[in-house]
Amino acid sequence: MKKSFITGLVILLPLATTLFIVAFAFNFLTGPFAGILNPIFNYYGFFKKGFLFLSPEQTQQYVSQLLVFISLFLFTVALGAIARWFFIHYLIQFWDWVLYRIPIVRTIYKTSQEVMKTIFTTETNSFKQVVMVPFPNADSYALGLITKEELLIHTQSPLVAVFVPTTPNPTSGFLLMLDKKELIYLDMRIEDAFKYIISCGVIHAPFTPLSPVVPPEPQDLSTIAPGDAR
Repeated sequence: MKKSFITGLVILLPLATTLFIVAFAFNFLTGPFAGILNPIFNYYGFFKKGFLFLSPEQTQQYVSQLLVFISLFLFTVALGAIARWFFIHYLIQFWDWVLYRIPIVRTIYKTSQEVMKTIFTTETNSFKQVVMVPFPNADSYALGLITKEELLIHTQSPLVAVFVPTTPNPTSGFLLMLDKKELIYLDMRIEDAFKYIISCGVIHAPFTPLSPVVPPEPQDLSTIAPGDAR
């Protein structure tokens, strides 16, 4: 009997202690505010009857406390989210403020920040089309992004401004001004092009030309001497 009683106490005491603490905290937080809802319930005639073994007054009191508890919980979550957002927002502002005052770092950081905002901001039209350009020589190609078309420079035909990012850091690169005939327009999204560049070519990207590549013009055989034909 004694051992069974002790075993029962071991089971019940932690549960009773937990319930006591939870009930105390619940009443402590909601008790002062529960009286605010009671006039509203009385005005609309709610809880005229009890619920189960609870009297109408007890039912009204417990429902008021439950509503107050839910309101306090939602208010606490909202307050924490707002405080967290303001904290992160001002932390980022402070970080920018510090970096903007370091002479060499300021130029690199600000330039990289502006380029990255231009790249990943969906509202921008700065990068219009993905192309392949002959770079760094005529025998090799690199991915580029058209930034400006129809550049009116003193040349025979208008040029196209193409930004060729470096890999794996696309915030730096080369700005080329090329004839439109030298470009191969690709059916590729801007995001896919940057994934391909950042991954050093590991992530596959669809290299599908929007228009067929024009092959080189065949050589006129009539102009070749008979001794030169092979």
